[in-house]
Amino acid sequence: MIIKAEKKEDLSQPVDIRGKDGGGWLYSDIVKDHFFNPRNFMQYGEDEKFKFNGMGRVGSPACGDEMVLWIWVDPATEKIKECRWRTFGCGSAIASTSVLSEMITENNGMKVDEAIKIKPQDILVRLGGLPDRKIHCSVLGDKALQAAVNDYFRQTGQHGRIITAGAKVIDKVLNITDHDIEEAVLEGARDLEDVQKKLKVGIGDPESIPAIEDLIRFYTEKYYG
Repeated sequence: MIIKAEKKEDLSQPVDIRGKDGGGWLYSDIVKDHFFNPRNFMQYGEDEKFKFNGMGRVGSPACGDEMVLWIWVDPATEKIKECRWRTFGCGSAIASTSVLSEMITENNGMKVDEAIKIKPQDILVRLGGLPDRKIHCSVLGDKALQAAVNDYFRQTGQHGRIITAGAKVIDKVLNITDHDIEEAVLEGARDLEDVQKKLKVGIGDPESIPAIEDLIRFYTEKYYG
């Protein structure tokens, strides 16, 4: 549930969010602002009135994170004129999608071909960063936007422009894919040992280890620079 502050928060200092163990990390002022004052959030009941021609849904509420994103694209210009979203997720997911919705609708709207090029790193830069353990939250909005743009292509009969990304099996013994390794990196794994702790990948199929290490380097560079 989204709770909006009744009055504007003082954003002169970062906010310190602490866990049950007393540990904490600092979020940027921008993250705090978008969490307490989310832009373009789809209020309940509004979805029955909002005009859209693209919708993307990713994640699962059973896993703790689900994102739904709606867009209205002007067919004449292919610019995204309006965006709404709703998430069952943490504060980082809320802030990431809020700022993403601004990025694609500001300055009279972003063309869909440019919008689908937005990367999680672009969202992180706009937010002023997130803790490593929360990087995957920016990916949630990114994937929902790609799904919404694909839905727009589908609804307008432009099936040849739909972007598909099939998973490739890397470890044939455990049937572990490149997408599984990507998720492990997003959850904080940085080397082969970290990924193997999460997935046991490569242990029964040692010939796959060079490909696994290549993917770890690729996804680490992609999401963390």
